[in-house]
Amino acid sequence: MSSMPKDATNSTSPGNQALFDRARQLIPGGVNSPVRAFGSVGGTPRFIRSAKGCRILDEDGKEYIDFVGSWGPMILGHAHPEILEAISSTAIHGTSFGAPTAAEVEIAELIVDMVPSAEMARLTSSGTEATMSALRLARGITGRSLFIKFEGCYHGHGDSFLVAAGSGAATHGHPSSPGVPEATANLTLVAPFNDLDAVEKLMAEHGSDVAAIFVEPIAGNMGCVPPVAGFLEGLRKLCDEHGSLLVFDEVMTGFRVSPQCAQGLLGITPDLTTLGKIVGGGMPMGVVCGPKNYMEHFSPTGSVYQAGTLSGNPLSVAAGIALLKRLRADSEEIYSTLDQRSEQLHQLWKAALDSHGIPHSWHRVGSMFGLFFTADTVTNFKDAAKADEELFKSFFHGLLAEGVAIAPSSYEAGFVSLAHSSDDISFTAEAIGKLQF
Repeated sequence: MSSMPKDATNSTSPGNQALFDRARQLIPGGVNSPVRAFGSVGGTPRFIRSAKGCRILDEDGKEYIDFVGSWGPMILGHAHPEILEAISSTAIHGTSFGAPTAAEVEIAELIVDMVPSAEMARLTSSGTEATMSALRLARGITGRSLFIKFEGCYHGHGDSFLVAAGSGAATHGHPSSPGVPEATANLTLVAPFNDLDAVEKLMAEHGSDVAAIFVEPIAGNMGCVPPVAGFLEGLRKLCDEHGSLLVFDEVMTGFRVSPQCAQGLLGITPDLTTLGKIVGGGMPMGVVCGPKNYMEHFSPTGSVYQAGTLSGNPLSVAAGIALLKRLRADSEEIYSTLDQRSEQLHQLWKAALDSHGIPHSWHRVGSMFGLFFTADTVTNFKDAAKADEELFKSFFHGLLAEGVAIAPSSYEAGFVSLAHSSDDISFTAEAIGKLQF
């Protein structure tokens, strides 16, 4: 039986608040990635000291059952022995060479074997680098400048992707961050997720200039929002008709929703795919992969330049190989168990919220889930934005007090890991039942 999360009051750490106060003097906002600052929920971020399985321990000595999982990659749980062994046994031989290694070939073989659309792979150091590189590749292949993205889909912090929709159903984008030139934003077209009609209108007007359509096949940055029937199929058809490339950003969904990624689960073949998170076993790594005739446009075989000293870093590659091998070897057992645990979470959390009489809706694809405090069905970002943010804040802090950690934003997906037991999930539902709204 799993025990409830513990409080260790004898912690010798300066604690979360003291660390946050120090951090704000040295690091912008006190964090190295904005959502960690608890900006949308208020309060003091938890500084994590350690993690094991499905649990994390903060610097106040408080333990939490974790449904963030480092934003997705910890599919086997934190500090998994096979991953740690792969990293430690590699590190003793050196941590970075800036030269090819045999392990890079091995992980490329695994990726090509597991990702349906992949014949070749190029490693990067992050998901952001992967999406930036994929966009450059698509533009280089097609000789076109425009591309289409969807409101609420996040593809990293590259300039071209930091664009939100303007007024109307679909329009040229405007920068959503200072530092992104208007001229760059004007090359980005934005449509609502799951709105095929809007994309058809954009392609009718701009199709001959559109290099690619970028999409999260299952959105994860407006909460978890699956594609409606026919949406991805329609994007595939439009790209074929107009000579544009369909790019699946599977940084979040890759190997999370199935061992063949979302494209294998949904039966849609993209032209290019970007991967991250799980592909590096939780270490920094990203991937661009696709058919050989597209991938060989990358230098040195082609003229589209892309490089990185730490691309294919030995530690990241070792962790990725260990994880992908485990997922491939035990795929039936792993993904079946993840689905069962995630369904249990869905049913128990739903019942607990229903007992409070709180309107909510829920999406789940495998071990990836999204909870929205609205009675309406969520199919796009505007739907997600209608959810009750104040209720989410209360829910977030109530769970945190009970020893349950979810993402500090209503626009983020949650993740179940293989380390979450049935008892752990039952405990979290009981915690929801105790909350005061």
